[in-house]
Amino acid sequence: MATGLAVGIDAGHVTTKKAKKASPSSRKGRLANRVKLVREIVKEVAGMAPYEKRIAELLRIGKDKRALKYAKNKLGTHIRAKRKREEVAEILRKTRK
Repeated sequence: MATGLAVGIDAGHVTTKKAKKASPSSRKGRLANRVKLVREIVKEVAGMAPYEKRIAELLRIGKDKRALKYAKNKLGTHIRAKRKREEVAEILRKTRK
């Protein structure tokens, strides 16, 4: 927000901003459609990992907090553990229907 004055907070020549093209680093970490599809197929074919089976078993008997603690121990962070617990719970819900 230049003012055209040589002094002050917004000192400098008045110019128009150019829209910059988004750099590849701005989409880093975003899930691509192909990767999503491949992961779904692998999950379908290979099934659950042993630790995921244990989480599912704990959820079946109603020990949600213990399942979360176990997931946190295996995955390292609380947020990842919560996400994994929900993922496994969703799989269980789909298999019950």
